Amino acid sequence: MPDIARRLVVIVLFEGVDLLDVTGPPEVFGLARRESAEAADYQVVLAAASLDPVTTGAGVRVLPDLTFEDAATRAIDTLVVPGAVEFDEERHVRPLVDPELVAWVKKLAARTHRITSVCVGAHLLAAAGLLDGRRATTHWSTAQQLAADHPEVEVDADPIFIRDGNVWTGAGISACLDLSLALIAEDLGEAVALRVARQLVMYLKRPSGQSQFSVPLQQVSTTRRIEDLRHHILRHISEPLTVVDLAAHAHVSDRHLTRLFKNELGMTPHAYIESVRVEKARHELESSDATLDRIATLCGFNTTDTLVRAFRRRLNTTPTEYRRRFRVPRTG
Repeated sequence: MPDIARRLVVIVLFEGVDLLDVTGPPEVFGLARRESAEAADYQVVLAAASLDPVTTGAGVRVLPDLTFEDAATRAIDTLVVPGAVEFDEERHVRPLVDPELVAWVKKLAARTHRITSVCVGAHLLAAAGLLDGRRATTHWSTAQQLAADHPEVEVDADPIFIRDGNVWTGAGISACLDLSLALIAEDLGEAVALRVARQLVMYLKRPSGQSQFSVPLQQVSTTRRIEDLRHHILRHISEPLTVVDLAAHAHVSDRHLTRLFKNELGMTPHAYIESVRVEKARHELESSDATLDRIATLCGFNTTDTLVRAFRRRLNTTPTEYRRRFRVPRTG
């Protein structure tokens, strides 16, 4: 494909599409044009099957700039494929995958330098065969379905976005902003992306490997015993908190405790405790000037090395790098 003098960003538009998936990336690219003369080369357009207004999932009507047929004649720098979902009678979420739309995505991708999906838009890329043999992510609520429907795709539900070659996939809806910042950083450098992030009142940028989840977002337990243990762990997070101690607190055997955690929270007691400690350490890194030694002690890691290993394992970054990216400046 010849060099693209003007970076044409085409966002796929269709009935029921998630509104933020569509409007988020243009906001980021628009701010990039303000922050860098070089970014004036970005041209963001919305493409749909026709030029008729499209009603998004939020009920807001959006006007396309051009048709898929017209877009298929252009040299596209970045194709952004948003998603849409519907719910069944039991309120189970299901991504919408229209065969005609998939065919257009496949055709447009053949004209594209860089292909991206936002949230459940990954299901459209997978249906078009664009994720075969690649590692990809999507919203956590549909990740299992993506893996089941497309076993040829290596689905990782944890990161907020993944790049595999020229294909980028994003997780939750708000991750479209992180993904767009990453694209700008690739094109124009970290300094420009940082200025855009500041305009968005965001931190630049969450590392692609950062988990979609924090501890408060994880599955809520259904038994009073586990809820009591969770609160006990939070209150005593700086202490050793061994399985033996927790089992004694809950008046169960060690084996029964492990079974309770796996059944209720989908992980071992050790894994859950580490996740809580990492969450507390994240808060300390974002909001305090405490040293890593102090944070390690407060969070029950005891040593800085243990803290660093947990951050690498859980967030694919280091505490120092995390603080650099996410430290909340003091005001006043």
